[in-house]
Amino acid sequence: QVQLVESGGGLVQPGGSLRLSCVASGKIFTNYHMGWFRQAPGKQRELVAHITSGGTTNYVDSVKGRFTISRDNAKNTVYLQMNSLKPEDTAVYYCNAGGAYYPNTRRYSAGNYWGQGTQVTVSS
Repeated sequence: QVQLVESGGGLVQPGGSLRLSCVASGKIFTNYHMGWFRQAPGKQRELVAHITSGGTTNYVDSVKGRFTISRDNAKNTVYLQMNSLKPEDTAVYYCNAGGAYYPNTRRYSAGNYWGQGTQVTVSS
């Protein structure tokens, strides 16, 4: 079993930056594809970014050029660097592990492991 612990959320002004971290348990972290999802009040959860075990990344169009997902396998950690934040980025952000990756469509489907979520609020 993989357990995920997220941190780094908070309140930031538009145009600001935050860096989310997700620390995973276990020694097989390198074998897992990872993703960041977010859910705003009254909206469905959406995939923000993913990174495969091999380092392949993809992003939802609304965050391309602003967000960067990365991983440090030695620390069992995946990051989401969020720059140029907008009010519409406000949501609870969830780390996900163990999803399936489909190379032909560059799609990531959620795995069974989730973090507790960390609140990101972008407001002036």
